[in-house]
Amino acid sequence: MLAYRFGHDDLLRTRFAISPLMELSGSIQAFREPEQHAVHAPWAAWARDRITGLDWDLLDAVVPPNSAYYPDFFSPPPHEPKAQLEGELSRVLTTDPHQVATEVRRAHPNGLTDAARLLVDDPERGMRQLVAQMRAWWDALLAPKWDAILAMLESEIAQRGRQLADVGPAAAFDDLGERVRWRDGRVEVDTVNSDAEVDLAGRGLLLVPAAFAWPDVWPMSDPPWQPAIVYTPRGVADLWAPEDADGASGALAELLGARRAAVLLALDRPVATLELAARLGASAAGVSAHLQVLRRAGLVGGRRAGRHVLYGRTRAGDQLIRTARAAATEASTR
Repeated sequence: MLAYRFGHDDLLRTRFAISPLMELSGSIQAFREPEQHAVHAPWAAWARDRITGLDWDLLDAVVPPNSAYYPDFFSPPPHEPKAQLEGELSRVLTTDPHQVATEVRRAHPNGLTDAARLLVDDPERGMRQLVAQMRAWWDALLAPKWDAILAMLESEIAQRGRQLADVGPAAAFDDLGERVRWRDGRVEVDTVNSDAEVDLAGRGLLLVPAAFAWPDVWPMSDPPWQPAIVYTPRGVADLWAPEDADGASGALAELLGARRAAVLLALDRPVATLELAARLGASAAGVSAHLQVLRRAGLVGGRRAGRHVLYGRTRAGDQLIRTARAAATEASTR
């Protein structure tokens, strides 16, 4: 078990960040082993047609199959709340060669592959080639999907940040994953290869939601990195769902209007007005007006959580969507 011990100021200094490199690292595993990353299987199938001609032997070396450890220099905890790809690649490129060698050897306890050996024996050339492969992988396989991923991550941070502020650490940390819990002023993560307690010592904890972390959590505690937990955000199961796969939105739009139907369909989990507006790319005032109409119609309910009201579908709202989906399915089979 790895435990992060909080002092007086650590909750105040706990922060969230988005990391393109965490997504890149996780996407390599999801692509290579889609059967173990079922949520991302639709993305992996799409990516398979785009990887032809792409060199990724060095990526495979720093994210080796079935490893108990992956080098931290490849995806360091970000310094900024919304890290940008080029800045993070520059950090990777300037990693101390000694650290690169140490971490690569640790990731290959049974001996280095040829690609891994390049990073150890000729770090300058190896790191240039690694960063070039990272950029090519991103451009081909992640950049076309980044807007959708980013919207989900920003929604997750907005909701969990409110949870931490309004309800407290137990609510914010306990559902980071099945292996994570808040107890006695500590965040505890069940781990196989580590048994340690990390005193945050006023640094706070960095929380990094990452779609491609599914179905796991990745605790980080080794110097020089800030203590961090990379975890699966809520809503990841819907990330690769085709738009209007069941044909319900068309019928609902005819009944309720397009924007109001979109609001109702988006309420698959309780959400505050501002977060819902961000997800839909709409104004908060407009979304609020639609929510009030749906609430008066008995399709939406609200409950207060701290300073915010969280909205969700009522039983009648769920039934309306089920009926619309069933009708669309029946029409498609005629």
